[in-house]
Amino acid sequence: MAFRRVVAVTAAAACGLAGGSVLFSAVPVAKQQVDKAGGGEPRFAEPALSSSSSGPPPPGLLLLPSPAASLSAAPAPAWLEKTNGCGFWDSNWDRREPLALMNLKKKNQETGEEEVSARLSHYKAKATRNIFLIRHSQYNTDGQNDKDRILTQLGREQAELTGKRLASLGLRFDKIVHSSMTRATETTNIISKYLPGVTKSSTDLLREGAPIEPNPPSSHWKPEAVQYYEDGARIEAAFRNYIHRADVKQEEDSYEIFVCHANVIRYIVCRALQFPPEGWLRISLNNGSITHLVIRPSGRVALRMLGDTGFMPPEKITRN
Repeated sequence: MAFRRVVAVTAAAACGLAGGSVLFSAVPVAKQQVDKAGGGEPRFAEPALSSSSSGPPPPGLLLLPSPAASLSAAPAPAWLEKTNGCGFWDSNWDRREPLALMNLKKKNQETGEEEVSARLSHYKAKATRNIFLIRHSQYNTDGQNDKDRILTQLGREQAELTGKRLASLGLRFDKIVHSSMTRATETTNIISKYLPGVTKSSTDLLREGAPIEPNPPSSHWKPEAVQYYEDGARIEAAFRNYIHRADVKQEEDSYEIFVCHANVIRYIVCRALQFPPEGWLRISLNNGSITHLVIRPSGRVALRMLGDTGFMPPEKITRN
């Protein structure tokens, strides 16, 4: 009696920072043969797969089209490191994993054995970092340059509400770092009135820009490729500089505020959670909104709040 067996072979979709595509799904249908020399166990003659063949598929092989096959997966920028695969957490994402910091070649001179456990505590973070990412308030979008793009009257009211909200949390904030752009600086100055004594500093790293080409692409916002090249490396540098687990010398939990821009915040959230950063444009943030990231001593990251403006009256909420 002849038997036939259907074996489904599905290619896994490649994922990660640079994205990927499924080329095809193959369903070979192979005829069962009996290996008499091997005790009568069935074996299957599988058709060979050739990616270079341009002719029809071999008999018994059905090629199923994949939606991802039509997508053009551009390579990741050189400055953006590739993760270890979708769904897997990289515990050394900030290059501060204790074992990665230790010199494992250093041995005890008497016994010649590595004293990893004894030395590990010197490299472990002890405190939790609380990162509050604030998007600037509404500003004059008709300004010809940065200095003309000042906050609107509504934007100033939004900043007041954000400042009151942060103060109401009852936290001892350690510092405020803000983008050097006018709208972020003005938002910071208003917020800081409600947080007396908290030091402020400005940085160009947090300026608005095009972090990485979004997927799916935007229909109305299409910057030049050079803008992704220039801005992307800078925004990635901001992520590496500011988003990481606490230093080993930090004894107490910290609460830090970063006032910047929607694109920067959305990119940082994706990177911190180890989500594909090409998805940053799928996130929407209101003006004056609060996003709260928690970075544990172990390096684990949690998103406590994303673009919260629930403290604002509905008529005060904007996104431009």
